[in-house]
Amino acid sequence: MMIKQLILAPILSLALAVPAMADKISLSEVSKYLNSFQTAKGEFTQINGDGSVTTGEILIKRPGRIRFDYAAPDNSLVIAGGSQVAVFDPKSNVPPEQFPLKRTPLNLILARKVDFSRSNMVVGHRDDGTATVVKVQDPQHPEYGNIQLKFTDNPVQLRQWVITDDAGGQTTVILGDLKTGVKIGARPFNIPQEIQARGLN
Repeated sequence: MMIKQLILAPILSLALAVPAMADKISLSEVSKYLNSFQTAKGEFTQINGDGSVTTGEILIKRPGRIRFDYAAPDNSLVIAGGSQVAVFDPKSNVPPEQFPLKRTPLNLILARKVDFSRSNMVVGHRDDGTATVVKVQDPQHPEYGNIQLKFTDNPVQLRQWVITDDAGGQTTVILGDLKTGVKIGARPFNIPQEIQARGLN
């Protein structure tokens, strides 16, 4: 199976239906918001390169853990945990494809402490008329790609991201309202246990 479109699919742009903003949100405010919660849960919509749309549920447990459960008929699963990303194909009976989390731009927002003031980390910061857009990359490894985050204000909330991977492919993930501070255990992010539960080992 090819790397899940979450990481590699081309982008189909989608505007956010939110009021126009007067000023862009500062980098310190954005960093403070991302550091204000350890866990989050919500719904997401993914726009794939071929124009198709997938939806599902997202779980976040910082640092370093995220889970995407894709709804039917896709039924795929992507887990980041234990410094790895695993892509489970429900149509396959083979173990998931895996690769290091640090090689994906998602690693930047899953850090224990997000600090967008780091030298050469932010490569774009603007107000696009609907939201504040912050484009960041790993300053030590810009070849790993970047993630473009969209935030709305009052209060600050993450609404969307666009990932550009190391091959130049892009994808958009649009978030519903994230419920932060929710109780989430470690099991949803345990890749070996998920492999065992599916009988893939």
